[in-house]
Amino acid sequence: MKLPRLLLAALGLAFACQVGAQSKYPERPVTMIVPFAAGGPTDVVARIVGEHMSRTLGQQIVVENVAGAGGTTGITRGAQASADGYTIMMGHMGTHGAAPALYPGLKYDPAKDFEPIGLAAGTPILIVARKNHPATDLKSFIEWLKTNGDKVNMAHAGVGSVSHSTGVLFNSVVGVKPTFITYKGTGPALNDLMAGTVDFMTDQIVNVAPQVQGKTVKAFAIATATRSPALADVPTTKEGGLNGYEVSAWNAVFAPKGTPKEIVAKLTDALDKALDDEGTRKRLLDLGGVIPEKSGRGGAALQTLVVSEVARWTPVLKGSGDAK
Repeated sequence: MKLPRLLLAALGLAFACQVGAQSKYPERPVTMIVPFAAGGPTDVVARIVGEHMSRTLGQQIVVENVAGAGGTTGITRGAQASADGYTIMMGHMGTHGAAPALYPGLKYDPAKDFEPIGLAAGTPILIVARKNHPATDLKSFIEWLKTNGDKVNMAHAGVGSVSHSTGVLFNSVVGVKPTFITYKGTGPALNDLMAGTVDFMTDQIVNVAPQVQGKTVKAFAIATATRSPALADVPTTKEGGLNGYEVSAWNAVFAPKGTPKEIVAKLTDALDKALDDEGTRKRLLDLGGVIPEKSGRGGAALQTLVVSEVARWTPVLKGSGDAK
């Protein structure tokens, strides 16, 4: 059956308009949803890379903070947004790795409901304790943990937070079960750590570097393969004799599923240019961030990372007894 000429013409015109819109993208500001409060590590990374991406795209990237439920509230909104390139989101290890284990009713699938744009930056995890802790290095700290058992208090910023997930992983690797002390955010948890009310926590370098530098908390190790230039005196977990605990609270940009490939490619290119810019790199590195190598950027690499992170975190968190 042949389609009427008028219908064919209409379909052709609609397709041409769609292609034209994609080629002109973006024609107005782009919203980047950050699923956490302003001022946190993910927000800071989003604003740094977003500023340079705006210059490449020729339109402003406007950050919108939508906090709640360990970041899943904002990511859910982003996943349900129109797939036209005008709403993107800055996800991270929690929202696209740990969330499926912690939120059984999660309204999105990290590996299936997004168009991955690219990895933005990693924020390494530090193992930190109260400043008057008797241990002198990571080895003696782990011995102390094993000796004191559930008398040890471990702080975290709430179920689903980076400090919670990375703390659960640390305990699993080391083989200890400290008492979790839950706080409503990193600030209160860190305040009590500095006051000596709790014994230790694991958290992102962006949150704790100033306290380590000011000697108000004691850092035993950084969970990366190499030391961080931001805290060059802090040894790696491997140097401290702890294998199996390398973890980073990575941040990455996603678009809603179905966003046209041409638009995704433009966003990926803009992110790549931002990560190659010396000024942007310096700002990220000064925070203690880790910038991905070329081979670790782009949508394909990010998709692989998401799948592997969900597989990594699910058994650890479901087995911890802290999953919702």
